[in-house]
Amino acid sequence: MIKDLSPNEARKRLGSIGRLLYDTRAITLWERDTKLLPWPLRRLRRRYRDFAQRELEPISLKADADPQSVDIKELFLKAAREGFQTEFLPPPIGTANPLALLKSFTMHFALKAEEFCAACAGLGLALLAHDLGIAPLFISGDPKAILKWMKKIYDEIKAGEASIAAFAITEPNAGSDAEDTVGAAYAKAGCKAKKVPGGWRISGRKVFISNGRVAKWVTLFAAIEGEGFESWTCFLLDKSMEGFSVGRSEKKMGQKAADATELILEDIFVPDDRVIGPVRGGWAINRNVLNYSRPVVGAIALGIARGAFERALRFCHEAKLNNKPLVSYQEVQLELADMLLKLFAMRATVWHSMRYRIPFQTAGSIAKVFCSDMAWDVCNQAMALMEDHGFLHCHGVEKAARDARLTQIYEGTNQINRLAIIEGQLNAEFHIPDFYE
Repeated sequence: MIKDLSPNEARKRLGSIGRLLYDTRAITLWERDTKLLPWPLRRLRRRYRDFAQRELEPISLKADADPQSVDIKELFLKAAREGFQTEFLPPPIGTANPLALLKSFTMHFALKAEEFCAACAGLGLALLAHDLGIAPLFISGDPKAILKWMKKIYDEIKAGEASIAAFAITEPNAGSDAEDTVGAAYAKAGCKAKKVPGGWRISGRKVFISNGRVAKWVTLFAAIEGEGFESWTCFLLDKSMEGFSVGRSEKKMGQKAADATELILEDIFVPDDRVIGPVRGGWAINRNVLNYSRPVVGAIALGIARGAFERALRFCHEAKLNNKPLVSYQEVQLELADMLLKLFAMRATVWHSMRYRIPFQTAGSIAKVFCSDMAWDVCNQAMALMEDHGFLHCHGVEKAARDARLTQIYEGTNQINRLAIIEGQLNAEFHIPDFYE
């Protein structure tokens, strides 16, 4: 009797046109969403998932328990051979499909982030942080940065070198201040650049730098001596420079496979041709890099949450209560449905933010805040659903919760991003007269 009322059975009682308008196909939401994408992105999404399931997922728990057990440079080269580490530009400089760039400069990065981080957020971040390191070269709009330095780095990667880039803004005394207008106005810049004949002398420290331990290249932001963050200038450094050293790598709560490392700069000479964009143009470059990267952080959070959901769902099929799989119980189904609707809303948010060809502050911060908060909720739901098993490392769900927490912190804390949402719409909607006071 109940089966007769199911959507599949009900559909059979319609006429031929009615049946065409009633979709009851057994297709996963992943497949349905993939079919919405243009063909180049559809193909890319499948390739990202295949790589993640083949290269990341099998070593995910091992990399989390012992980050030193994984050779990040070798993993980077495996991704590079797929063309995944040179995707800002199409050939001949990069490997991006030009058709994939027609609608959005960043959609493929969001797809990559979700698939990689559904398998392992730590390993995913280690691969994705390279794109963040490259971003200032592209986003500066500086032809020299693109045609000379970006091409050089991409040529090295294509030649089989693990030419990894890192993005360095955070300083010991300025974390999210480096990502907020009001905070930066009152913060003290610690990394300083002094003009000398033929270039600059840079001294200071950067902290929590993703890929800081393994990177060859660093896009680094420093204030001109005697000035504040408004004078920030972007420089391209490499670790062969005299006076460049690596400090401690942090022991983190989550995303452990990606190092977060201190960089120490002691009177490093940087030639003039390593200035990216205009002198004092670094603050604008930095803020715009965040407009591009924050939706990708939303996609990282989405991937982490999806991974937790998939592992919890698998557990609910395998575990039994009264000789019935947990998934047979309506109470469990309600929790799974709630998790799935959050994933649906997260993906909708990320994908909508990518529909803007040129990202902007409000959309980027909304995607980052909403998805990272939802990811934390989904991971905690997955752990609660699995009860004691949810806290065991072998299932990967407690790892997902630890990984998700970091997405609420980096690329600006979610509190800073909420202020960025207000600031982004300040002149259009909010009109707060004393916002910058």
